[in-house]
Amino acid sequence: SVLPSPAPTGLPDRFRMFRSCEWEVLERSLNILQASDFYWGPLSVGEAHAKLQREPVGTYLVRDSSQGNCLFSLSVRMPTGPVSLRISFQEGYFRLKNWFSDCVVRLLELVVAGTRNNPLHFDEMGGTPLV
Repeated sequence: SVLPSPAPTGLPDRFRMFRSCEWEVLERSLNILQASDFYWGPLSVGEAHAKLQREPVGTYLVRDSSQGNCLFSLSVRMPTGPVSLRISFQEGYFRLKNWFSDCVVRLLELVVAGTRNNPLHFDEMGGTPLV
């Protein structure tokens, strides 16, 4: 499930310089992401975890990353509590572990479909698989 978000307005102005082809990918993806009901924009990790703490296991949201080298973070309510995973952007693709796409929403769709049969493991989750 997803934690519905308030409707963000405008494109974030905190992004580093991009080549024009990367900016086009980023701008298109941001427009799709902002139309989703799970993008929260500039939400801190503490705020995200507090919101997810009250939600069922598996609930997630996407927020702006507080890390300067990352654009977005995926915050997920796991059985042990909320965790946040960085979504990187390299060479026109958003990446989460071995999954990648030119759209954040499509990336999440791929991860959800792919982890049904092959859970992901992240150090940040202390060995708990992401399904």
